[in-house]
Amino acid sequence: MSNRTRDLRRLLARVLDVLMPQDCLVCGEAAEGCGVCAACLAEMPRRPPSACPVCALPGLDGGPCGQCLRQPPAYDATLALFDYVFPVDVLVLALKYRHQLSVATFLAAELRTLGEQIAADVDFILPMPLHARRLAERGFNQAVELARPLAREQALPMELACVRKLRDTPPQASLSREERLLSPAGAFRCDRALDGLHVLVVDDVMTTGATLDELARCLKAQGAARVTNLVVARTPAPA
Repeated sequence: MSNRTRDLRRLLARVLDVLMPQDCLVCGEAAEGCGVCAACLAEMPRRPPSACPVCALPGLDGGPCGQCLRQPPAYDATLALFDYVFPVDVLVLALKYRHQLSVATFLAAELRTLGEQIAADVDFILPMPLHARRLAERGFNQAVELARPLAREQALPMELACVRKLRDTPPQASLSREERLLSPAGAFRCDRALDGLHVLVVDDVMTTGATLDELARCLKAQGAARVTNLVVARTPAPA
């Protein structure tokens, strides 16, 4: 598919999202332009308030979990909306691989309500970078679509070029847990000085947290004082 054809398809998808009546992305019933109807929205698998404030896995009465106490990651905090289970997993995959931009509109609106809690303390927003090859294949970066409304409403800079992904790491879903932990090592490069800044990293799904940890490590090496993750969904802890 040529770049022109891909761009036209994305433009058409955006136009249709605006002009056509919006049915619920989960059940297909009328959603009154909200993307997900009230009944399905009430059943969405939201992360509990008691989740670990560092990694968003189950914690102890809202405090850090044992793993984060024993081995603190490079990032400082994680805000996650949902568990990565049905129907959230289906919605995320529809956005990433089927270009259903109406999903991005819904998820970005939900994510924005969470991000507003800390926006006043953030210096800039960094959507999770994609490798150039992956960006060319997919045609867009879903993290950018999720971050853009929050950046716009909070008048926060959104950095798209200060960090590059050097290696096209395999999709996390295709790897074992051990491979996921090792895969992102050395994957990012940042050439900008970030002395004392608070960076808000936006991504769709946090699995083991290894990729976000490696990105935070890269940002901290450039002087970032604090790195907070804002993600749509967190994979539940392994049994």
